[in-house]
Amino acid sequence: MARPRKEKELNHYHFVSVRLSDIELENVDKAATTAGLSRSEYIRRTLLNQEISVKYEIVADMQELQKLVGEIGKIGSNLNQIAKHFNSGGSRSMAMEDEIRECISQLFKWRREIMRLAGDYHGSVETHKKQKR
Repeated sequence: MARPRKEKELNHYHFVSVRLSDIELENVDKAATTAGLSRSEYIRRTLLNQEISVKYEIVADMQELQKLVGEIGKIGSNLNQIAKHFNSGGSRSMAMEDEIRECISQLFKWRREIMRLAGDYHGSVETHKKQKR
């Protein structure tokens, strides 16, 4: 199946040639890659003062956070086993329902704790840029 044609005003018919040094080209390519754009689209947006959004993912390597993530994975596995039990016609009991409610409240408590821990690591884009150099 053929790709649909662009509207006439969206086609780029005109060619503009620019000379860049190796370093300038490398900087443009890095910026375009970081923004998730092609080189041409990045240059086009820069020239036309259009917004270029870049998302940075900051990862915190903390033992407490890793432990919480591991525990949540185990709970997810347990919840899958419980769902399988109920979906295959397993019997329900008040004790089991109380235990499920307790596990869910524990999950919410851990979620709040993770958000609290992650909140300490909010930084600015400038800080992230400085760390990469």
